[in-house]
Amino acid sequence: MIRGFFRLIGLLLLAGSFIFMVYDGARYVADQSLRFTQFGQFWNDIHQSSQQAFHAWVDRFGPWIWNDVIRLLLEQPVFAVLGIAGILLMILFRPRKPLIGYARD
Repeated sequence: MIRGFFRLIGLLLLAGSFIFMVYDGARYVADQSLRFTQFGQFWNDIHQSSQQAFHAWVDRFGPWIWNDVIRLLLEQPVFAVLGIAGILLMILFRPRKPLIGYARD
């Protein structure tokens, strides 16, 4: 059951990735300038105080984590971050292969 739940979350992330890809593509057609929505900007638009709280939480472990890892992730396009997270969830929680030569009871 947990496997199915995480596969559903992965599928929803892939759908969100596709939506942001279409959104950025439509913005390109309208403005004739290629600008991707950054993940950090999207997170600020959704809930700014949670990003600040996450920054404070990460700084307790080491400021280098925020500067080297998290900031790099926040500067990536939303469709890429959501798509990779969705694909990882779909791969990690895929159904088991059936056993050959054994009957499942």
